[in-house]
Amino acid sequence: MTTNSISIFVDADACPVKSEIERVANRHKMQTYIVSNGGIRPSQNPLFKLVVVSKESDAADIWISENLSANDIVVTSDIVLAANVIEKGAKVIKPNGEILNSKNIGEILAMRDLMYDIRAADPFRQSGGSAFSKNDRSKFLDSLERLARIRV
Repeated sequence: MTTNSISIFVDADACPVKSEIERVANRHKMQTYIVSNGGIRPSQNPLFKLVVVSKESDAADIWISENLSANDIVVTSDIVLAANVIEKGAKVIKPNGEILNSKNIGEILAMRDLMYDIRAADPFRQSGGSAFSKNDRSKFLDSLERLARIRV
């Protein structure tokens, strides 16, 4: 979207780290796109642009994929979106601070597919996913800060 600078794209529906993103974006003067199907209050911050997409499945993912540039940063938990934008040269960070890249995305996709198959085989299986913690928030802030400092 922008030229000569890195932007942040946020897959914003259910993103728990918007305030941390705003802190880093302000510090580094980074244009930030908050992409959502709606229901998010627009920020008064001039660096933030709220992009409301249709409620169709994957509309936010498609908008992000079509509008980012190589080296931009994408905040998402969506592994398929992550794989797509990594292929385009963008950096990806999950809200828990995990950085996804071309070296680890294949294994993460394979694990996602395996877990899908396990859940499909036993619909009564309870997946225990851990709650989002203060440590996750801190790790995210640190990881995003490191990514923001990388200027290409």
